[in-house]
Amino acid sequence: MAITKQYLKSKPVCKVTFSVPAEDAKKVKVVGTFNDWNEKKAVELKKFKNGNFRGTVDLEKDNSYEFRYVIDGTYTNDEQADSYVANGLGSENCILHV
Repeated sequence: MAITKQYLKSKPVCKVTFSVPAEDAKKVKVVGTFNDWNEKKAVELKKFKNGNFRGTVDLEKDNSYEFRYVIDGTYTNDEQADSYVANGLGSENCILHV
């Protein structure tokens, strides 16, 4: 899994690209504080021929966001997240600092 951050000079925005290798998956989404943990508003990642899913979201910079991937209905963390925080459900959420 990988997270790429591209800061825009013209706006206070960071383009964050999420990449998830999940060759056998049918759907991969990203949910978090930036979409109120709502799977209906989730960022759905596009599947590429190499089996990776990828998608980009614009996030306001100078903020931190909690997120998790939903791979075929299962919540999963990114090992390259900036940090982690307990979510009160017996697991952790990823933290993304932009």
